[in-house]
Amino acid sequence: MSATDVIKEIKDLSPSEQVEVIQFALKLARTRPLTATELTALTKRVIDTDDPAEAERLKTSIAQGFYSE
Repeated sequence: MSATDVIKEIKDLSPSEQVEVIQFALKLARTRPLTATELTALTKRVIDTDDPAEAERLKTSIAQGFYSE
């Protein structure tokens, strides 16, 4: 089953079932370690940004993605 198929199935779920899917996806995103490619992209964004607040947010994302929860 492809991601497109999964998305179509989710759209057909009841609102309460969609909430369950969203909660699962958020938990998965918080606990899944980032790939080397994702970490590299975030690191490049830290280097390229001129906004200190954005740099800190990105550094936090890198740390969470590296160590996961």
